[in-house]
Parts: sequence; structure tokens; C-alpha cells
Amino acid sequence: MQKPLSPHTITLVKSTVPALSTYGTDITKIMYAKLFEDAHIRALFNHSNQGNSGSQVHALAGALLAYARNIDNLETLVPVVERIAHKHIGYHILPEHYAYVARALLGAIAEVLGDKVNDEILGAWGDAYWFLANILIGREADIRTDLESRTGGWTGWRPFRVTAKYPESEVITSFILTPVDNLPVLAHRPGQYLTLRLGLADGIEIKRNYSISCAPNNQDYRISVKLEPKGQGGSRFLHEATEIGDIIEITPPAGDFYLPDEPERPVVLLSAGVGLTPMVSILETIGAHYPDVETHYVHGALNSRTHAMGPHIHTIARQHGNMSVATFYSAPDPQDKPGVTHDLTGYISTDWLKDNTPFSKADFFLCGPKPFLRKMVNDLHTQGVSHDQIHYEIFGPTDDEIAA
Repeated sequence: MQKPLSPHTITLVKSTVPALSTYGTDITKIMYAKLFEDAHIRALFNHSNQGNSGSQVHALAGALLAYARNIDNLETLVPVVERIAHKHIGYHILPEHYAYVARALLGAIAEVLGDKVNDEILGAWGDAYWFLANILIGREADIRTDLESRTGGWTGWRPFRVTAKYPESEVITSFILTPVDNLPVLAHRPGQYLTLRLGLADGIEIKRNYSISCAPNNQDYRISVKLEPKGQGGSRFLHEATEIGDIIEITPPAGDFYLPDEPERPVVLLSAGVGLTPMVSILETIGAHYPDVETHYVHGALNSRTHAMGPHIHTIARQHGNMSVATFYSAPDPQDKPGVTHDLTGYISTDWLKDNTPFSKADFFLCGPKPFLRKMVNDLHTQGVSHDQIHYEIFGPTDDEIAA
């Protein structure tokens, strides 16, 4: 067990909170620039999150500020540590990589803050960084040990073959991924994701996370990917250049968003767009193993052209007998008819949920774009749903505003 941070170190780190509030994004922007000077380290990251929106830069700045504010009360950061540890498992971040981040971070703090910091403060931040890094290294070691001990488990990159590819809608395509070695695969927790390493035609290597869209079966995984024409290549590569028989390298299932092993409350699954993918995994699992769990699947799509897996969802619900399905279309086509292609026109609202689900008793699982999550999570909190009943998965870096 590592030695706790000294009171003096804690005081020095907390003294930098005002500066981090003002210059946090400048620090993280320069930190990433320094970090990516090393091609080996640059290759570890998902660079779609480093794009024009600067989402990763802002997310890390928020994380640094939260760490500084709560360095004397780290219990509040446990969920964040768990989420980061799972991301590191997905990207195969190893203990030796942490030193690169330390040098880049401390160098960026010194460069941006200049005479606002001295060697003593930089030393305190170095101690604080390694204190947190060692917590993450320990947690990641525990996760890897668990992965390797389970049937079908592995760590690092494992080759999988695309054994099926088929459309789910005009914009979403499913891929069945089967291990090249034909050995069993790890039974993922319903809701978790895979990290894929994709080699583009121009020689560029990229990494992307995709939720698993099927229940565990020990033989293969299904991912269902939305084509993003303006994205940085992951979805386009899968949709347009990936064929049956191609090989893709994958790390083990990861993520802290999943259905509990023994659900104790009714379940409400809320999704928008391609956010349905982890919900389908959860729904299939409930349908197969939890006949007594009351379940409500509530999904928002634009129209019937973009709506994926509708018939499959309804089949599971009928077989289960204790499931309801409600689909909202926000921009229905002329041929779309309520009661036929979808149930309601418009957007999912907490007023509707209060009238049609066990609102105060349920566990809510949410996945979708940031605006959807921001509104739904905040509305659920406003309507009195407790924090421990709300679980969500977000595409890309965590946005602190969602949980505000």
C-alpha cells in the first residue's frame, strides 16, 4: 500500500485550483502536444477525441481540476478512476507509459503557469500525479488478472475475423467478430465495449471503442456501427472497406457501464440513435436469464430509415413477457405512421417516463449523444431519481456537465 500524500503536498496542490480553473485547457493542450512528440505514445490514443472540438483536452482539464479540488477527499473520484482504468485496458496502456504522461504534464504546467509556480509546487504535483498513477496501475493490474483468469479471457491485442456483416438500418451496420484462434471469448458484461485497432489503407493506425450489441455467447461478439461521414475514419473504414474474412485486432471487453449480475429493481433502458447498441446487449441478456425483471425499452430515432433492430427488440419483448417497448421518432418520414413504424412522434421526456414506467423504483440505463444524455440525466435528477439509480454510457470523453 502506497504512502499517503503529505498535508503539505495536499495544500500546495489545492493552491493551484484557481490557476487550473483559468488555464486548465491550455495546460492539457500543451501536454498532449508534448506527449504526441513520441510516435510510440501517440499511437496509443484515439485521436478522434483530439479533433476540432477539443473534447479530450477539455475532459482532461476538468479531471485535473477535480483531482486538485478533491485531493483530500479521493472517495469522490472512485467512479472516475474506474472509468479511466477500463479505458486504459481497452487501449492497452501499460505501467511504463505513465512516465511519459508525467513528463508531459509537469512540463506543460511549468510552461503555461510560468512564474505562478515554483519547484516546490511542481514537486507537489509530481507527487500527486504518481499517487494517482499508482492507484490506476494497481486497479488496472487487478482488472487484467481477472480478465486472464476467466474462460476465454486475454489481455492485449487478439486477432478476430469478420465472419458476418449486415445492415441494421440505412446508417447502422452490424459486424460479427470471431477469434482467429477459434478458442472461446470472454463473456462480457452486458453494456461493455470493445476497442478495435484498425489499419487504414494509407498506413495510418487508429483505435476506436464500440459497444457490444449482443448478449454474451462465448463464441463471438457483435458490434453495430453508425456511419459517420464526417468522422476521422473508423466507421467509414468498417462500413466501406471492411469485408467478411478481414482480420481486426481487439482488446478484451471493458467498461464500467453494465447490467448488474443480479438486477434488484425494474430496468428502464433509454437510448437515442446508435446508443441502442449496449441496450440491445442488456435486453438480450434480460430476455434470456431474468424472466422476472420488469423491463422497459425506450428508444429515440429520427425515422424508420435510421431506426435499427426494431423487429429484433419486439421479438425479445414478446418472448420475455414482462417487457415493454416504446419508440419515438423525432423527424418521421411521410410514410412513417404512429402505431405502425413507431409509437410516438417527438422526443423522450421525463413526463412520459413518469406516466409509463416504474419511475421511482427503476434503475435507468442511458446511452446516446451528449445532448440527449445531458438533458435526460439532469431531468431525471430534477424529478427526484437518485444518483444510484442512474447509469449512463457516453460516446467519447466524459463530459462533466452531464452529471452536474
